[in-house]
Amino acid sequence: MKTILKITKKEFSTFFSSPAAFLFLGVFIAVTLFVFFWVETFFARNIADVRPLFHWMPILLIFLVSALTMRSWSEERRSGSIETLLTTPIRPAQLVLGKFFAGLGLVAIALLITIPLPFIISFLGPLDWGPVIGGYVAAMFLAAAYVSIGLFMSSRTDNPIVALIMSSVVCGLFYLVGSTTLTTLFGHSLGSFFNLLGSGSRFESITRGVLDFRDLYYYISIVGIFLTLNLFTLEKLRWAGNPPSKKHRQWVLVTTLAILNFLAGNLWLHPIGWARADITQGNIYSLSPATDQYLKQLHEPLLIRGYFTSKTHPLLAPLVPQLKDLLEEYSILGENRVHVEFVDPQESAEIEEEAASKYGIKPVAFQMASKYQSSVVNSYFDILIAYGDKHEVLSYSDLIEIKVKGAGQDLDVTLKNPEYAITSGIRKTLTGYQSGGTPFDTFKKQVSFTGYMSDNNELPNGLLEFRKSLNEVLDDLKKESMGKFTVSFQNPDAGDGALGKELKKKYGFGPQIASLFDPKPFWFYMVLQDDSETIQVPLPKDLSKSALKQSIEAGLKRMAPGFLKTVTMVLPATPSPYGMRGKRYSTLKDFMSENVRIKEDDLKGGIVPEETDLLMVLAPKDLNEKQLFAIDQFLMRGGSIVMATSPFDASISGSLTATKTSSGLKKWFEHNGINLEEKMIIDAQNGSLPIPVKRYIGPIAVQEIRMLAYSYFADVRNEGLNSNNSIASGLGQVTLNWASPISWNKEKNKDRSVTPLLTSSKNSWVSDSLNITPNIQLYPKLGFATDGDPKPQIMAAVFEGRFDSYFTNKESPLLKKDDGAEKKENDKDENKPKEENMVVSSIIERSSESARIILISSNGFGEDSILGIASQGMGTQYTKPLEFIQNSVDWSLEDRGLLSIRSRSHFSRMLLQITETDQMIIEYISYGLALIGLFVVWIVKKQIQRITKIRHQAILMEA
Repeated sequence: MKTILKITKKEFSTFFSSPAAFLFLGVFIAVTLFVFFWVETFFARNIADVRPLFHWMPILLIFLVSALTMRSWSEERRSGSIETLLTTPIRPAQLVLGKFFAGLGLVAIALLITIPLPFIISFLGPLDWGPVIGGYVAAMFLAAAYVSIGLFMSSRTDNPIVALIMSSVVCGLFYLVGSTTLTTLFGHSLGSFFNLLGSGSRFESITRGVLDFRDLYYYISIVGIFLTLNLFTLEKLRWAGNPPSKKHRQWVLVTTLAILNFLAGNLWLHPIGWARADITQGNIYSLSPATDQYLKQLHEPLLIRGYFTSKTHPLLAPLVPQLKDLLEEYSILGENRVHVEFVDPQESAEIEEEAASKYGIKPVAFQMASKYQSSVVNSYFDILIAYGDKHEVLSYSDLIEIKVKGAGQDLDVTLKNPEYAITSGIRKTLTGYQSGGTPFDTFKKQVSFTGYMSDNNELPNGLLEFRKSLNEVLDDLKKESMGKFTVSFQNPDAGDGALGKELKKKYGFGPQIASLFDPKPFWFYMVLQDDSETIQVPLPKDLSKSALKQSIEAGLKRMAPGFLKTVTMVLPATPSPYGMRGKRYSTLKDFMSENVRIKEDDLKGGIVPEETDLLMVLAPKDLNEKQLFAIDQFLMRGGSIVMATSPFDASISGSLTATKTSSGLKKWFEHNGINLEEKMIIDAQNGSLPIPVKRYIGPIAVQEIRMLAYSYFADVRNEGLNSNNSIASGLGQVTLNWASPISWNKEKNKDRSVTPLLTSSKNSWVSDSLNITPNIQLYPKLGFATDGDPKPQIMAAVFEGRFDSYFTNKESPLLKKDDGAEKKENDKDENKPKEENMVVSSIIERSSESARIILISSNGFGEDSILGIASQGMGTQYTKPLEFIQNSVDWSLEDRGLLSIRSRSHFSRMLLQITETDQMIIEYISYGLALIGLFVVWIVKKQIQRITKIRHQAILMEA
């Protein structure tokens, strides 16, 4: 080993004895940084990662390493010194390894100089260090392979230029074999085989942040093969001119066996998929425990079938092997419960007909163009998930993320958290299949029904028949439950009324009345309970047996694992100011419909639909008393409410305008100790607003879009996201538009848990001005005037615990007639007998501990036009507000599995909003640090030379 180190030092000093080493380092750094900032347009991508640093590394290293190694042996052969080396006591293997480590060491120094770049990026956004480590590991292993190839080619000739050309060609062939340029010309099977042979495809696999031993061994085998060939070449030079002998044949045999063993190692390791380490933050390339939990709920075989055509769009082709690998992991994790297969419908008319008629899977026409021709290819890129008689289809739009790269409008196509899409599909088919059966199939514990009801002689006449229907429904459920369902009835007024007092204290229940014409109080409450959860079953609006059964089963499904939950959305019905169309939430509904059942209701009847598991109120405006009563009583029943509201509404059509608006919730919030301040937040850490700007090219006016930093778009990241709550912790970044500060009364909330979710930066101010158009000339930093000291402002929070009803000691709005109903009644024929519809109403005065409000202080949060503005600025669909809302839903419904998978998404790492001047400064700093690195290398070299010279002088003096 000492001899190898001495040779390494000697070769290393040879590199630095001429400008070659510094030329290599300088070119490497200059090209790398140029590609990073200009070719890959790092700032335009707006993602905090180092992917551009390594994207062109395999090609760059081909030429630089070839130039580095071209003289290693060829110069020795040309000068004749190789004969002297081969006749010394030093073994050829030591010479080969010494030169190998010297070349690899120089590449390591070049990579070391680039290390400040990831640290700079980490200050600009939430950097995942897993892909950074993977990138540097991959670069070292790839460089080792290229150095070994370069050394072998140099040993084959005495001409350095010939060695350079041969090394470049061989290294280029290894890269080309696995590149999409070649693999897209063949089917997926042959293309996957070529991927395994390519040095570039293996490199990309490691730079994701996944250290797969099969990929690492691939490079080790290349190093082993070419160093062996290098050693064999040197041995052949020692035999030159000698007749063949037994020793020569032994060398040929040993060399052949060594090469075959290196190759066989790849074949032996290929099926071993577990020898890998996912070092990304959140292990985003490994199946999560949540996926494992869903697969364990399978009682029948689950089919996952990938529909992929051999000829597809070049941007989609590289993603197919990644999806296949992921689906194979589902097969391994699901064992015999999951069957995975891949088909090409264009190869079988029968399969294509079944895909279209049974599953609605049809090919998509993709247009492809090159410099020579344009064409259209009909391609399949779909995944079918089938369980029982239910199925879900994931198309390419569900699986991929498309982002525009820079001003050239090139597209960057990558997978969009495919585990989340596939596991969501599995969950949906699983819950859809179960919803056709009975909830008791999934219960592993006892469930009890308790009816807190007055005796029959105290009930209104309209409820007597309903009481009989209740008994029939409960009897049917007991038969279906297989002993898991118990029923009991209690009269709260029995005895001394102690039970009634306990119910009022525990649940807020109180006596009910049927109508204003029948004010006699009675009790009629239904409660489902297990050992961990209590759910009140609301009386259906339609007092029928079918509606009652649906209401009770909805409560059971809320408690049962694996059933699809229902979210009722209350959306604004009135148009927004200045004649604009009303707010639309179609993108949000499409996004959420993958995991929950969506129902819209205006709550004007004063009752939340019985099947509702979560209530979502978005941009409410002038809610009336009945609507407020429905919201209040849903909360009193222990429900969860997600609200996005603010005292302001903003318009961006034509010009920026803001108006004050009334949600109808102000007094209700104040009663619950919640305050939405009538101000908007101005944040120095902000997002961008796309502004149309005219630019003249000669006499021609061209309109283009420029991104303007806009202080009312608060950019929340890092410490602004509550890392202790799973709703916000996995987002990475989210933007709130025209948000208001949230505060609360500590006395009223002392018995509740209040958790801030989203907080503005410490450089935030508040303003009550309705002028939301920035004035850069007067206020160049923020665009707006600010007063007072800056401080963080809370923009989203969770309030959880017991709430007291706003309608306590008030008359129920359901017993009142509105003006429209009264007028309609007066218009009726006076001779016609009036029929009074019975409305059973009560006021639950106190909620259970499970009640919660998730409040977001922005009227535009999750709205289509606001999402469109953000997406336009990013060059890709912006979904962070949608993910926050979906996280809130999953967290509230305690569906933490999908929440944990979604938080692993690797498209959440946005950069801070920085100006063009700051971008230039960052580029200059990067180049400056690189120059400092080169200077440090030069200083170290000079010091080593000085120390070596002193040692030589000391030796001469001793002699």
